[in-house]
Amino acid sequence: MHERILVVDYGSQFTQLIARRIREANVYCEVRPPEAAAAELRAAPPKGLVLSGGPASVYDEGAPRLDRALQSRDLPVLGICYGMQLLALDAGGAVRPGSREYGPAVLRVREPGDDLFHGIPHGEPLQVWCSHGDHVDAPPPGFLTLASTADLPVAVFRRAGRPVYGVQFHPEVAHTPRGGEILRNFLFRVCGCSGDWTPGAFAVEAVERIRAAVDGEPVVAGLSGGVDSAVAAALVHRAVGDALTCVFVDTGLLRKGERALVARAFEDMRLVVVYARAEFLEALKDVADPERKRRVIGERFVRVFERAARDSGGGARHLVQGTLYPDVIESMSSGGPSAVIKTHHNVGGLPDDMDFELVEPLRDLFKDEVRRVGRELGLAEEILGRHPFPGPGLAIRVLGPVTEARLAVLRETDAIFLEEIEAAGLYDEIWQAFAVLLPVRSVGVMGDARTYENVAVLRAVTSADGMTADWHAFEPAFLRRVSARIVNEVAGVNRVAYDISSKPPSTIEWE
Repeated sequence: MHERILVVDYGSQFTQLIARRIREANVYCEVRPPEAAAAELRAAPPKGLVLSGGPASVYDEGAPRLDRALQSRDLPVLGICYGMQLLALDAGGAVRPGSREYGPAVLRVREPGDDLFHGIPHGEPLQVWCSHGDHVDAPPPGFLTLASTADLPVAVFRRAGRPVYGVQFHPEVAHTPRGGEILRNFLFRVCGCSGDWTPGAFAVEAVERIRAAVDGEPVVAGLSGGVDSAVAAALVHRAVGDALTCVFVDTGLLRKGERALVARAFEDMRLVVVYARAEFLEALKDVADPERKRRVIGERFVRVFERAARDSGGGARHLVQGTLYPDVIESMSSGGPSAVIKTHHNVGGLPDDMDFELVEPLRDLFKDEVRRVGRELGLAEEILGRHPFPGPGLAIRVLGPVTEARLAVLRETDAIFLEEIEAAGLYDEIWQAFAVLLPVRSVGVMGDARTYENVAVLRAVTSADGMTADWHAFEPAFLRRVSARIVNEVAGVNRVAYDISSKPPSTIEWE
C-alpha cells in the first residue's frame, strides 16, 4: 500500500491538474467526489486531503458542502479556492460573495517559518494566479492569516494547532511559478509523505493485479499503434505471456502507415490483424454527431473483438484497453460535480451487452506517466514518443459525415503536416499535432481555373498532461511551406488554416 493523498473534487476545471502535480512529486493520489471521499476516509485514511476549487458560490442553492467526516480526523487538509471557502464557512469565517478576481496577483507572506512556505523568503513577493467569485474576508475563529494580496485580506490561512490550510489562489497552475514548491511543502513537510510511488513500482504492482484478475484465462488486447494501448498490452504480456492475443483492427480510420508500424513494433507478441474498414464505414454512414460517432465506433470495436476472441483468442473473455485517467474524467467526471466534456469511445461508448470483462491497467494514470511506465517496460521510443491519437481515429477529425473519400484527403493532409514537423525537428516539442477536415468548401483558383474544394485546419498544441494546452507558435515560413505542400499535393484541398485556440476554452480535438 502506497502513501496516498485524496483529492476531493468540487468541480474545478483544475482538479485533475492538482492530481497531476501531486503525482509529479512521486506521491500517489486519487480524485473522488465528496460523498465517496468521505466514505473512503472512514475505511482507509490517506496521508492528507486536498479540497479542490469549483465553479459554484458557497451561497448557491445546492452548492457542494463540506462533509464533516472530512474534518473528523486530525489529517492534514489543504483547501484550494472553493475548498478554502468551504473550510472558512464551516468554521464560522466570513466569506464575501460576488468578489470576482481572475488572473495574476502578488502574494506576500505575513507569517514566516510556516511549513507551507518553507524555502520561500519572508517578504518576497510571490506571483500567484486567482480564479474565484467569492473570497474569505475574515478568518474563522482559531485560524491564522498567513498571507495576503492587495485585494485579498486572507489569501492563505491555517488553523491554529492543526495542519488545516486554505489558499485562495491556485498553486497547481503554471501561472503560479512557485505553486509546485508550495504543494510539495504540503506533501512532504505537512503530510509527512516520502514519495514512494514510481513508474517501476507501478509496473510491478500492475502485473500482479493483472495476473490475479485474469486468473490464467486467455486475454485479447486492442492495439491501435498509440502509446496507451501499447503500454497496456506490454503490461498484460508481462503478466500472462502467450495467453495474450493482440488484435489490430484496420478500421479505415487510422493514420497513414499505421498497420506497418504496429506489425514492426509488436513482432514479439501474438498479433492478429482484422480488416474491418467496410464494417466501420457502413456503421458510420450519415453519422455527423461526434457523440454518436464515438458510440458507434465503441460498439463496433467490441463486436470485432468478440469475433477475434472466438476465432483467435481461445474464447477470451477479458479485453485489455488503454483507458487513461483523463478519458475517465472527461467521460464520467469521476462521478462528481465536474462537467462531462465528451464521451470516449472506450469508456462511455461501450455497449452494455458485451461479452468481455475489461482489463484497464492504465486507468489511473496520466499520459506522461504512461510513457514513463512504457520506458520501464523497455518499449521502443518509436511508439512511446508518438503524439496522442484518439481511439475513434480520423472519424472525429473528419467533421460531419465520414466517407472513404474524405478520410483519404485527411490522411494525406495529416501525413504531410507531421512529416514537416519531424523534418523541422519540432516533433518532441509538441504534445499533439494533426489535421482536421471541415464540413465546408471554399472557392479558390488553381491554374487560372476556379476551384470549390475542402478546407483543412492544422492543429498543434503544447501541454504537460493534456488537461490544459496552448497552441504551438510555428514560424510563418513553416506554415507557408506546409500550406503550399498540402494544396499542391492533396487533391481536394484548396485552403489551409491554423488553429490558435487553447484548452480551455477549446478542447484539443475538434470533436
